[in-house]
Amino acid sequence: MRKRDSVIREKCMEFSIRIVKLYKYLTEEKREYIMAKQLLRSGTAIGALIREADYAESKPDFIHKFHIALKEASETEYWLELLNKTDFLSKKEFESISKDINEICKIIVAIIKTSKGVK
Repeated sequence: MRKRDSVIREKCMEFSIRIVKLYKYLTEEKREYIMAKQLLRSGTAIGALIREADYAESKPDFIHKFHIALKEASETEYWLELLNKTDFLSKKEFESISKDINEICKIIVAIIKTSKGVK
């Protein structure tokens, strides 16, 4: 495993933990269930897909799994934005977690480009 791959795995695990805690907060404190469930699903799927890519059958399969992880990350960004714009997340809460998902997206894109041999 390359260093960058281990960095993304660690960041995704930390992010998943934040998402689980945010889900608990949204459901227990804010009584928001629908968007919270969507956020939980997409936000934790990113790391699961990165882990799944460790056992990809081929380089194209590896790249494909990272593309799906990127799609899940984009969906997660959407739910976070919506939760912020509907006042379930404060600006400060949103900016903190938004910074994390943006960083994860950048790393995933870099890994995809490197794997494809694109500079």
